[in-house]
Amino acid sequence: MTLQQHFEQLATYNQWMNARLYNAAGKLSAFELTEERGAFFGSIFGTLNHIAVADTIWLKRFATHASSSARTLEVMVALPTPDRLDQILFDDLKGLKAHRQWLDTVIINWVAALTDDDLSTTLSYHNIKGVASKRRYSSLIVHFFNHQTHHRGQASTLFSQAGVDIGVTDLLDLIPDES
Repeated sequence: MTLQQHFEQLATYNQWMNARLYNAAGKLSAFELTEERGAFFGSIFGTLNHIAVADTIWLKRFATHASSSARTLEVMVALPTPDRLDQILFDDLKGLKAHRQWLDTVIINWVAALTDDDLSTTLSYHNIKGVASKRRYSSLIVHFFNHQTHHRGQASTLFSQAGVDIGVTDLLDLIPDES
């Protein structure tokens, strides 16, 4: 399996898990979603917003990369760049869910367009505090997916505390058995 195929698998997993989280979120009231739970981003809703914020920031960075796959991210350029990691992009679950579904489609299309040349280059960018970095593009994509998984794990705990089981979360469920 190539690195791109692994990224495609991660993009599919990302979409699958996000659908699970938003289905679980639909079982809670607005109060339960926004209730302060002591998490890094406060509430379930704050955590879901943070994942969308971070994805938006990274996809906008990836869109600036001189690569063949960057064309698939042109739709990101027009979006405003969040200025805070705890920024609330949408005040309601319906709007955030629709945006999440759109982002997941953008991610799947972008990953499908990645080439070996893209993956072997570096990306120069500035973080949210303005600090310049230059890192291997493929490693940043690994970070991109790992970051989502990290915060979805936090959200899973918050849902559990709210009495909602989101079900199986393992990537293993999407890996075909080859026996």
